[in-house]
Amino acid sequence: MIPEDLRYTAEHEWVSGDGSGPVRVGITHYAQDALGDIVFVQLPEEGTKVSAGDSLGEIESTKSVSEIYAPISGTVVATNASLADEPELINAEPYAAGWLVEIAADDASAIGDLLDASGYQALTES
Repeated sequence: MIPEDLRYTAEHEWVSGDGSGPVRVGITHYAQDALGDIVFVQLPEEGTKVSAGDSLGEIESTKSVSEIYAPISGTVVATNASLADEPELINAEPYAAGWLVEIAADDASAIGDLLDASGYQALTES
């Protein structure tokens, strides 16, 4: 259930893309499963500068409120507007319709520093 073509963070975010264009960011199946039913998402505005490791928003579930962390530094160029009315898309399709933001990377090579699928799987099994 861990897509091979994505990169991952220890905080359970995923990144799609190599940084040559904007990269798409979301949370993993593991993370949405741990959160339970997602009821609200707070995302940054387009144009917001983010730094790797800093909070870029929050996800509220029936269990808790959790921070979303920027996996890379860059500028938010798009947000998933569908989540305002349908935050449950994150539960239903965390790797597709439930994406969160798109970021134009300051340094595309930073994506290579993120975990690959096997590294992320090892993290979730420890």
